[in-house]
Amino acid sequence: MADVVIAGGGIGGLAAALACARSGGKVRLYERAAEFSEVGAGIQLGPNAMRVLYSWDLKDELSRLVAFPARLQFRSAPTGAVLGELPLGPDMERAYGAPYATIHRADLHGLLVKVLRQRGDVALNLDNAVVSAAQTDAKVTAQLADTQAVSGDVLVAADGAWSSLRQQLLHDGKPQPTGHLAYRAMVEQSTLPKALQTRQVTAWFGPKMHVVQYPVRGGTWMNVVGIVHGQVQGDMSSWDHSANAADLQRVIQGSCAPLHDLIHAIGHWRLWPLSIRPPMQGAHEHFLGRVALLGDAAHPMVPYLAQGAAMAIEDAATLAKVLAAGGVLNGAAPDAAALARVPALLQDYANQRWQRNAQVQARAIKNGEIYHLTGPLRLGRDLAMRVLGKGLLDQPWLYGGPKIAI
Repeated sequence: MADVVIAGGGIGGLAAALACARSGGKVRLYERAAEFSEVGAGIQLGPNAMRVLYSWDLKDELSRLVAFPARLQFRSAPTGAVLGELPLGPDMERAYGAPYATIHRADLHGLLVKVLRQRGDVALNLDNAVVSAAQTDAKVTAQLADTQAVSGDVLVAADGAWSSLRQQLLHDGKPQPTGHLAYRAMVEQSTLPKALQTRQVTAWFGPKMHVVQYPVRGGTWMNVVGIVHGQVQGDMSSWDHSANAADLQRVIQGSCAPLHDLIHAIGHWRLWPLSIRPPMQGAHEHFLGRVALLGDAAHPMVPYLAQGAAMAIEDAATLAKVLAAGGVLNGAAPDAAALARVPALLQDYANQRWQRNAQVQARAIKNGEIYHLTGPLRLGRDLAMRVLGKGLLDQPWLYGGPKIAI
């Protein structure tokens, strides 16, 4: 079987490991951290991501970890008025073949680690990062932090938005700050007054800010994120700056009582300065030779379409599908002709992914502008949402997604 080396043990890297192993590859994954862990935050999984995860036989396990919100609701932060709603639950599953779910990031991450550790064709290596890569026509060699070098047929760069492999291969600099800050918090719902607990996704829109809340862990916990304008000093690659709750409380002064009370009920926040790249400009940003870029390493995006993790999962499924179709991942020793086609197959993977990822990146940026409107434009947005309702909020192009489940 072909050798697949993966740099990075986040959701994207783990998804790539599972997809490639299920298709017949031998996988070695290298993660710089000494143990697998994820920062406590929630993520939303649209039907496009859930279809892929279900195809990997994760449905039963996921059902014990996720929440299935009843609706997605948009509300005015100043007045509390409902601006628009999109039914989720059974409506979403009927329309797109899978539900809309919300999950604690650590729960999805832990599930992928658990499943991979049960396999005999995946080696998970901790405390050892891929620091550089070199290629020949026949192989790609990953240089590890512990001075070892490992060779494979394919290298997957899933080392995050601040990917050192991307910078080495594409020489296109680092992500740039957006001027937006994300305050993130997780709170056990039983500790909140009943009126503040939720079973739905709610987005509150205010001038130059918005807040999103939704249930995770079967509804027992709530994820809350507040996005405001501002800058921080220090390492922009870190999303674990300690945050002062009073800073966010000042921003939402003048908001309606439900939002005001929710923010004041949460005492601890983590601060994440948002940095991104422009939307992808071409397939060349997804691969170079025998190296495939995946997830945030290829297309870091702002979270205003809730699709960062979903795009990484889609990338992983597409990569494995293309390599399997090309005879590289087949559970046996691939022939020399198949291995020689790896760069061409990665070109195919890139061709299939870059435009969709660019569209999601661009739409997420646009959403951020819409969410934070002020003055007359804000009033026009609110009116459009009230009049057009579900027709404006549904995303068939996104949730219908490419048919890539394997």
